[in-house]
Amino acid sequence: MSEKKLEVKCPSCGTMVAWSEDNPWRPFCCERCKLLDLGAWAAEEHAIPGDPTLTEGLPDQDPEQSGN
Repeated sequence: MSEKKLEVKCPSCGTMVAWSEDNPWRPFCCERCKLLDLGAWAAEEHAIPGDPTLTEGLPDQDPEQSGN
């Protein structure tokens, strides 16, 4: 019985790519697509929906005033 290879779409370009240990960039098709996606996260073009982090909206603290 032959094993069916799992294929997924590259999240960046949509190219079908085999999901296997032979692909060091999985789920991406290549290093370029992986880096483009990383850049989008770094530029805050992508975000995970949810509540804001606990530190948002808190006043800035002066480290010298914290007593440490």
